[in-house]
Amino acid sequence: MSKKRPTEAPGNGPTPKETSSGRSQSGLRAFNERQILSLIRRQGALAKAEIATQTGLSAQAITVIINQLESEKLLLKGKPQRGRVGQPSVPYSLNPEGAFAYGLKVGRRSFDLTLEDFTGKVRGALHAPCDYPTVDEMLSFLRRGVEFLKGSIDEECAERIRGIGVATPFELWKWAQEMGAPEATLEQWNDFDFEKEMSALTDYPVYVCNDDTAACVAELIFGNPGNYDDFLYIFIGSFIGGGVVMNHTPILGSRANAGALGSLPVPVRQPDGTTAIQQLIKGASITTLEKMLIAAGKDASILWNSIEHWGDLGPPLEKWLEQLGEQLAYAAVCGVALIDAQAVIIDGSLPGAVREQIVARIREKVNKADLRGLSPFEVIEGTIGSRAQSIGSASLPLLVNFFSTDNRLEFKNRI
Repeated sequence: MSKKRPTEAPGNGPTPKETSSGRSQSGLRAFNERQILSLIRRQGALAKAEIATQTGLSAQAITVIINQLESEKLLLKGKPQRGRVGQPSVPYSLNPEGAFAYGLKVGRRSFDLTLEDFTGKVRGALHAPCDYPTVDEMLSFLRRGVEFLKGSIDEECAERIRGIGVATPFELWKWAQEMGAPEATLEQWNDFDFEKEMSALTDYPVYVCNDDTAACVAELIFGNPGNYDDFLYIFIGSFIGGGVVMNHTPILGSRANAGALGSLPVPVRQPDGTTAIQQLIKGASITTLEKMLIAAGKDASILWNSIEHWGDLGPPLEKWLEQLGEQLAYAAVCGVALIDAQAVIIDGSLPGAVREQIVARIREKVNKADLRGLSPFEVIEGTIGSRAQSIGSASLPLLVNFFSTDNRLEFKNRI
């Protein structure tokens, strides 16, 4: 679906909080520090010599930076590991309690609030279902949730909470009919100022991005076991969307529309044998399956009440899987042709067994496609699952404040 570009925040945005050592977060934006934190995040643990080899920095510079990051509690020193020759090496890893962040997911059927540590582990989470999202319900949920989740960590850790990431469908108000919601109610989101309203409740910086972009960020930072530098990410939720990663960096685009897969036009076979063109969102979303189940006289509530197991949904599920596999295979080949992706990663708010079937069908159809002129690519399952959008939203403050990116990646403070 369309991704509205965040508007410019006034001035330079919120003033960063200070770390326990007294340094401001802006000091952590130095390229070398970000590069080292990013390397350790990706590889789990590294000794100083390994970091020097991979960064090209001198041993002395590495020692100064590592010591500083350790003093700020961002890194943990491991036990010495003795090799065959020379001095034992000491691995350094991210300190889970080095930084924390909240993540708020504004969904079409629910709100989720997550408190995440520096390694991506969820320390606490709250979920509130709704028929459709309203501004008042969201603010009430946030007010209660921030204080409740803060109680799940000690006081010293609470001082290291770096912000609130918000994952939301952009232009939410344009999809009232598909959501079965009153247009006037959803129209409230049109002029809603996340920074202003949320700062009235908390004193944290706020970072906003599209919900599926957030899910893509979660896969990049805390998933991606194949360590792909370039991939197309597809998230199957109430509506379908996605994200683009190039050179190990999420790409937003100048108007924040990169990865707007829901708007991708795809060919669809009609009952009379002809072919029509429609947006991917029409046929490859869970709301499409919901409508198919209702038309067949089946209870569709299981789709939203039990993400882990949908049970036997019969012919409607089979029909949905078939059209999903066909349309996503088309989207996958188009995506690879455009960005030369090494992989297409499929995830969503659905049971693992269903996701496995979807990936199998996409692979089958991709293998039958004419791929001349394209480099080989993988179609694989995502690793984060149904909570990817929520975890991804909490990852935004951590990504912006601590980890390196290869372009000017910014999540503005307002939609």
